[in-house]
Amino acid sequence: MKLVIAIPALDEEESIASVIGRTLQARAVIVQRTAVTDVEVAVVSDGSTDRTVERARQFGAAITLIVFEQNRGYGAAIMEAWRQSDAELVGFLDADGTCDPLCFVELCSAILDRGAHLAIGSRVHGASRMPLVRRTGNAVFATMLTALGSTRVRDAASGMRVVRRDCLQALMPLPDGLHFTPAMSARAILSDGLHVVEVDVPYETRAGRSKLRPLRDAWRFLRVILTAAILYRPSRPLGILAALAFASALFWTGRLAWQYQRFGTFELWMIYHFVVIQLSTTAGVLLMTAGYLGRKAVDITLSTGAGRWRPRGRVGAFLSHRTFWLIPFVLIVLGALAVAPAAIDYAGTGHIDPATHHWSRFFAMSFAFSLAFILTSARLLDITLDLLADRVTYLKSGVAISSDAAAPPSRGARQ
Repeated sequence: MKLVIAIPALDEEESIASVIGRTLQARAVIVQRTAVTDVEVAVVSDGSTDRTVERARQFGAAITLIVFEQNRGYGAAIMEAWRQSDAELVGFLDADGTCDPLCFVELCSAILDRGAHLAIGSRVHGASRMPLVRRTGNAVFATMLTALGSTRVRDAASGMRVVRRDCLQALMPLPDGLHFTPAMSARAILSDGLHVVEVDVPYETRAGRSKLRPLRDAWRFLRVILTAAILYRPSRPLGILAALAFASALFWTGRLAWQYQRFGTFELWMIYHFVVIQLSTTAGVLLMTAGYLGRKAVDITLSTGAGRWRPRGRVGAFLSHRTFWLIPFVLIVLGALAVAPAAIDYAGTGHIDPATHHWSRFFAMSFAFSLAFILTSARLLDITLDLLADRVTYLKSGVAISSDAAAPPSRGARQ
């Protein structure tokens, strides 16, 4: 069992020698206390212009030194070190001296003894010396990941972790920049079948100047978390938006009911309430069904099993229920009945009298028709995905018909 520790470095001349030395010293402890039998240390200079490479070369054959002439990015440096190694466990450590290489003992134990696929060194704890700005940013990103995923995480952007090599395929593609770490965390937490464990690690004040740009990198971190959520669990972010839309519809419906009770009729100025209620409700239904259909499409295409995909949750059960088509039919009928008297008058006289046919009836018709169209479209897409699931299941089963068996017999062949 081999572990490779990648140390990406960009102009880290102040700390690189110390970090390499401490990592080399930790190798014996890692081998002694875990099932790891060999530890490789790979240092990657990511376009450094100071004496980082010079100081790393002093360690000679004790390390694997990779030099990028041009800056490719933090993630690209780590991936290159992993690519050049045949280790079963791949990890990385920042070159700024903030983390202790001895913590790889606990990280490897989490992988080998606790069955984790990814072990993250959490810097968020009482003894950590992480700056307030980074601690706040980590708290925001961790809260987002916890809400969108099913695993609680405290430090989504830690620069110290270990992952099984055979799990990397499920995490790809990963970005080349500093958002490599939150992207990995997000994909591991949001994808099915990967077990993520956090281990508290000490965090000291860094040596040298930080390469992190708070605003730019915060936006990148936020983007990779949201894109991972949309890729693996689109029902979560869309479901949250749907809940907000339904809450808006419920609030304005309650307010409209109170005003109707107060005035005894629907005044013309209440039309704005009708508009907001209709938009909020239709948006909620659209987001909810889109989330379910998106999750279904993701599961069908990314699932490694050959079994047929089954509906999940209440939305799936509703769309696939045998009485489903009754709902859009009833909505169409109710909408038509709401404006039927006005339609009859218009057919006979060529115009509609506002004093006879209240405007609220047309909003009711529009509301009912919109819901019917959305539900009908969602069900048709659901049927399409069922057909796609059957096709994907067949392709994954490995069943094939040879050209000889498929070809019709020749005229002269005897049966």
